[in-house]
Amino acid sequence: MSAKDMTEELMKAQVLVEALPYIQKFNRKIIVVKYGGSAMVDEELKRKVIQDVVLLKLVGFKPIIVHGGGKEISKWVEKSGMTPEFKNGLRVTDEPTMEIAEMVLNKVNKSLVSMIEQLGVKACGISGKDGGMLKVEKKYSKGEDIGYVGEVTDVDTTLIESLLKDDFLPVICPIGYDDDFHAYNINADDAACAIARAVNAEKLAFLTDIEGVYKDFDDKDSLISELSTSEARTLLESGTIGGGMLPKLNNCIDAIEHGVSRVHILDGRIPHCLLLEIFTNKGVGTAILSDDAEKFFDSDK
Repeated sequence: MSAKDMTEELMKAQVLVEALPYIQKFNRKIIVVKYGGSAMVDEELKRKVIQDVVLLKLVGFKPIIVHGGGKEISKWVEKSGMTPEFKNGLRVTDEPTMEIAEMVLNKVNKSLVSMIEQLGVKACGISGKDGGMLKVEKKYSKGEDIGYVGEVTDVDTTLIESLLKDDFLPVICPIGYDDDFHAYNINADDAACAIARAVNAEKLAFLTDIEGVYKDFDDKDSLISELSTSEARTLLESGTIGGGMLPKLNNCIDAIEHGVSRVHILDGRIPHCLLLEIFTNKGVGTAILSDDAEKFFDSDK
């Protein structure tokens, strides 16, 4: 073996050694991955995300995928001759749109299951309707009616726990029932947060289309690698956080205050972002944790 080849092999070994304490710390712990954004549209990125989740499963984690499908839903709404409508960032979901959303989300769900199975891991695709998992009530957007959009009121974890016990990787699409068994579309971030809380997840990871949380969004050098919940609240109160990050950060704080140990906001456009954030000392996104949590990363992370 040449000196160059030996150096490359030693670098691979070093990567594994660096990952070891994280594997030990999170072995047999549940990690909920909210999968959406560009990483669901780009086929190469999609393959890498699934590889990451499968690797997490094979090294002892208990991953759960909660996925969206907003871009795909909009595409099929337009194909049906309708115009996608949003109010305050939330999709207006009338009855025909609800039908399309459920069809599309189930299609996306089974395609993800297929990709996982191809990599040798047992997966099971379900919706929040299965086993009465996600109970909802009608959600309003700043007082406005947005149709069949649900706010999660209760999570029955029986089916999820059964699948994890039997070594399946659950893949969940965010459709739920109200008390009258009407189907409702649920924002995937909200669903992932509710599920993570209910299963006492060690980690909740949001795959997004931005690098993480910034002190100043216009200054790309101001990315925050690690953020306590009190620091996150201060950021929210400062008014510098806007757009889609506002509800996401509120979801992160809510998840941590209800028992999730750590929440990660990751740029899903970076190949293997999940592995880089979870198994390396530097990470690639923003980790949010409780005020008294142990800082497991290097001091400059």
